[in-house]
Amino acid sequence: MKARLVLVAMMLLTINVTGASAADSCAKSRDYILEGMAGALTRPARSYQNLFKVCLQTLTLPNVKDAYVLKAGLIAIDPRRNTTMATASTLAQFCRQFPHSTARIFTPGEQRQAKTVGLVVMMPALTARSCQAIRGGA
Repeated sequence: MKARLVLVAMMLLTINVTGASAADSCAKSRDYILEGMAGALTRPARSYQNLFKVCLQTLTLPNVKDAYVLKAGLIAIDPRRNTTMATASTLAQFCRQFPHSTARIFTPGEQRQAKTVGLVVMMPALTARSCQAIRGGA
């Protein structure tokens, strides 16, 4: 019985630590931008605070391993599965939850290159489309 309780406690601790470390990427990326380490702000500071809130909520989506605030003013998503169907589903869920936001999904190559928060924060928005554009301007 004690062994079972210890196992359950360890599982819960692992889940909490994983969630906290993922949420940490949202905070680290926002702080990196707001503290000027990414250069001059391209939008108002309040905008990055709002993106931080979206970032935290993005972490609750099923296929999201991690998420970041980008200097370009959008959310970068590091997916658990990076298949076409999984990516489409993740973007659809993101756009249902945040219809006025923009997200980009890391490609497998970007997942390997995203070694520091600084590199991630500076990723361009080239492959991103706003949810309004994806939904046909709705």
